[in-house]
Amino acid sequence: MAKVCEHCGKGPTTGNRIIRKGLAKKKGGIGLHTTAVTRRRFMPNLQKIRVRENGGVVTRRICTACIRAGRIEKA
Repeated sequence: MAKVCEHCGKGPTTGNRIIRKGLAKKKGGIGLHTTAVTRRRFMPNLQKIRVRENGGVVTRRICTACIRAGRIEKA
């Protein structure tokens, strides 16, 4: 099952996990140095909720952004 919101289509996005070493300049150090950059995925916060659709009730995987915005009608 895909990790995608069944209402808005929001899915996983990609980004970087950046590891830095050292003491910041404003704290008296010589600055932060990047030692590693690895790829990572940002997953949407999906919840299984019962939704009213076409006069019936179905279970859907909806992201919390849609739930909070009131874009769907809960059963």
